[in-house]
Amino acid sequence: MAEKTKRKTSFNLGYLTKEGVRNVWSNRLMSLASIAVLTSCLVLIGIAVMLFVNVDAMLENVEDQNVIMVYLNDNLTEEQINKAGQDIRMIPNVGSADFVSKAEAYESQLKQMGEDALLLEGLEENPMPDSYKVTMSELSDYDNVLKMLGTVENVLSVRGNSDLAGQVREVRTGVTYICLGIIVLLLAVSLFIIANTVRVTMYNRRLEISIMKAVGATNWFIRWPFIIEGIVIGIISGIVSLGLVFGLYQLAISQFGTIFSLFGSTSISFLPYALPMLGAFILIGVGAGVFGSIVSMGRYLKEQGGSVVSNDNDSHSN
Repeated sequence: MAEKTKRKTSFNLGYLTKEGVRNVWSNRLMSLASIAVLTSCLVLIGIAVMLFVNVDAMLENVEDQNVIMVYLNDNLTEEQINKAGQDIRMIPNVGSADFVSKAEAYESQLKQMGEDALLLEGLEENPMPDSYKVTMSELSDYDNVLKMLGTVENVLSVRGNSDLAGQVREVRTGVTYICLGIIVLLLAVSLFIIANTVRVTMYNRRLEISIMKAVGATNWFIRWPFIIEGIVIGIISGIVSLGLVFGLYQLAISQFGTIFSLFGSTSISFLPYALPMLGAFILIGVGAGVFGSIVSMGRYLKEQGGSVVSNDNDSHSN
């Protein structure tokens, strides 16, 4: 008996799944509308993600160039210089500290001055101090690191650009919040529109649903094909969205790629993000389709049940 019931359940599930897939084509206009709406939202989400990735890469490049120069006192021994370097590297949030000798600093200064370097030919000795070129792991504690570098033994002075660091932090935080806001908003729009699209579909098929209710079909028997439709629509939308995002991203890079060079950076390749984005798109699409189907179907069946009960009561009273 249990085995017979199991076979019957399996048969019903298989039948309902096939019905759900078939209904995508049978109701192709509504399915196409759902796919178009969901694809539009997913494409905008993908563009927002790639925009965030590229802006974040540019800001990271600016951070790498925003070094802090730590100048040492004159006439230090090699041991004192090494000790200062060790103390600098022990400061929290210091990523690296590269020693720049007086000779290296002087040669670099001559190259930067170009033809004006002739003005330094009369100097009898190198005026540049030994120094350390310090880069930070992140700019979140920039001002505090500047103060701590100034307290290191045998440090003459510290030069950094805290204003630029603060601006970079603000831009990165702003871009992060904006992109997250766009993604959340588009997800909410997707769920809302899919739910209403499913509701319209159910209204167009209200006679079919009423007949199934009349012959004793359970709510889940009626609901399952709509859930399958939502899954199929979500998968199709995810795949189509990835192709559109890739095409639009490549077009944008070809048109505006020179902007990245202004910041000393290059555009991010789409390929490393293709597979994770496809998985996310399909997950979002399926989730939106299933959620929309369950919510709209639940409300519709509840309304239908209420109207049936009301009609029954009216007939009995007569």
